[in-house]
Amino acid sequence: MIEFKDVGVRRDGRELFAGASFQLHPGHKVGLTGNNGTGKSTLFALLLTRMGTGDTEVTLDRGEVTIPDGWQVAHMAQEVGASAQTAINYVLSGDEQWYKINEALSDLSTVSDDQIGVLHQQFDEIDGYRTPTKAAQIMAGLGFSTTQHELPVDSFSGGWRMRLNLAKTLMSRADLMLLDEPTNHLDLDAILWLETWINAFTGLVIVISHDQTFLDNTVGHILHVEQKKVTLYTGNYQQFIRTRHERMAQQQQAFEKQEATKAHLDDFIRRFRAQASKAKQAQSRIKQLERMSELSPMMADNPFNFRFYKPANMSSPLIELTNADIGYTDTPLLHNANVQVTPDTRIGLLGMNGAGKSTLIKALVGELGVLSGTYNISDTLKLGYFNQHQMDALDAVASPLQMMRRLAGKTSDAELRSFLGGFDFRGDRIDTPSELFSGGERARLTLALIVWQRPNVLVLDEPTNHLDLQMRQALTMALQGFEGAVVLVSHDRELIANVCDELYLVHDGIIEEFDGDINDYGKWLSDKRKEANSPDKGADKKGKSKKAKKKFVNKDDVSRETNANTSGFEPDKLKQAKKKLANPKPAAASSLTKEEQRKLAAEQRKLSAPIRREIEDTEKALAKIDEKLASLEVELGDTDLYEEGRKADLMVLLDEQTALQQQHSASEESLLAAMTTLEEMEASFE
Repeated sequence: MIEFKDVGVRRDGRELFAGASFQLHPGHKVGLTGNNGTGKSTLFALLLTRMGTGDTEVTLDRGEVTIPDGWQVAHMAQEVGASAQTAINYVLSGDEQWYKINEALSDLSTVSDDQIGVLHQQFDEIDGYRTPTKAAQIMAGLGFSTTQHELPVDSFSGGWRMRLNLAKTLMSRADLMLLDEPTNHLDLDAILWLETWINAFTGLVIVISHDQTFLDNTVGHILHVEQKKVTLYTGNYQQFIRTRHERMAQQQQAFEKQEATKAHLDDFIRRFRAQASKAKQAQSRIKQLERMSELSPMMADNPFNFRFYKPANMSSPLIELTNADIGYTDTPLLHNANVQVTPDTRIGLLGMNGAGKSTLIKALVGELGVLSGTYNISDTLKLGYFNQHQMDALDAVASPLQMMRRLAGKTSDAELRSFLGGFDFRGDRIDTPSELFSGGERARLTLALIVWQRPNVLVLDEPTNHLDLQMRQALTMALQGFEGAVVLVSHDRELIANVCDELYLVHDGIIEEFDGDINDYGKWLSDKRKEANSPDKGADKKGKSKKAKKKFVNKDDVSRETNANTSGFEPDKLKQAKKKLANPKPAAASSLTKEEQRKLAAEQRKLSAPIRREIEDTEKALAKIDEKLASLEVELGDTDLYEEGRKADLMVLLDEQTALQQQHSASEESLLAAMTTLEEMEASFE
């Protein structure tokens, strides 16, 4: 096992860990979490240093790290250099033992006759004849086709090189595997495959990831770094969140109790320190105060707080593709695409790597013209488009404030700084050129620029690739409150599940409605892999899943099918639809068309939006009242206030305290009533 005993680490003069103690055993799958800059990468570097590898040496400030002798480590680095080595050979080199023996057997001119027999025996002992097959399976799982095996590493893009680096890491015969953001450059089908691989791995895995669902599906322990402490939790990420919240609540109670004790001691010392009869007791309390351990108050530690503005103008449809063939040459990649984006559209696009999701996105935003058919947009369309290119296109020498100033007209700097603060651009970072930003900071800045422009359609192509867990949570909440249309491609299953009302599958050159949830899509992918590996895999060339039932249809098709006006959902029809959903008879919900269900979901969001805003405003008001009450309690703790000459001041403060307490009670009642109303409203929607 790996054991940390009272470990302290400093880097660049800053203390990262203090008193870290925990044990990790073979077979454990551990998620390493914590805010950016807390020391997660340093912990990896420390383990690599102790195992005699790694590029950055980290030394202990104090304590001891114990790792079993003979353990091998594999580390997924974040950079892959250009190389003329073929992709398959690069991946095979991850199995150093196999690679060394194979190279020797490939050139017997340097090997004696006695050594040849030994090498063949060693090759057989490590099951070397099956190793190339294992490498091919790993590459297939990560999305590589067989035609890419012989391509040189330097012919791949940066994201695909990272996949090669991951494949090389997975080939290792390591006892300890360190994976740093392994899902960043993977699509959803590759992530699902990686989850299966990690669960089957028999060694110790420590993974840094901002993908909550990935952590939930792979790890059984969470190693959390926070406030210079490293704490080991048992359970997956969801269990960690629950346990941590419980501990934080207990910590807050302990902190409040300690603060009350400290205030009492301070008061005693202040009043009696100068009195000879009490001097000894005062000194005793001074020493007690000095010995008292410092407890940190519970803090809401998410630095991100933003929302999308309500779109100014919208008509329907906003974007429409009709009978469109889409591709980059005369041969279309997608056939007969009929896609309509209306103000209440919330679509998640699914599909294997290379199926055409990004191609469809480019057609929807007008970057890629259609080969046939039509593409129309509304005069009211205001597009918010996020992809990797938008991040790369940021002005390298401009700061966030300068870029915002170009968009904001006469808006004051104070307002712009407050807006950027919601995306955690504060202090010097507001005036820092974007060329010095990390990938996460560039992604946050791109989103900030999009939000400010008040779009009515958001087209998001992998928006979470560089975002940490806290920013992903903030983005999810903001998208849930967005009152325009959303088209989303993401490997973040939490984001898709919480934002999208509909899922569509891009597969085999067509676009189909996916009749299932994100978990069903995982099963669909598994079935497809089995089908591809089965002897009769060519029997069904389309390979359509039972979950994928019908193609996108245009507005005229919907009108003919339902005999309904799809340009608007009439109030009486809305009531009927609600009645069907609230009091379903057999197959009542299914009697609604998908278009009607989508419009109903949008109407439900609109109906509940005011009560949600009321809850949010009331919670903010309560927080302000709590701050004022806390400040008053500090003032009322002043013993001078109770002297005869200060009686008037005391009465003013007591009256103010009583008024605030009454306001607090009334606000709590309002909050409870609003939350009850929201629960009843949501129950009626079901």
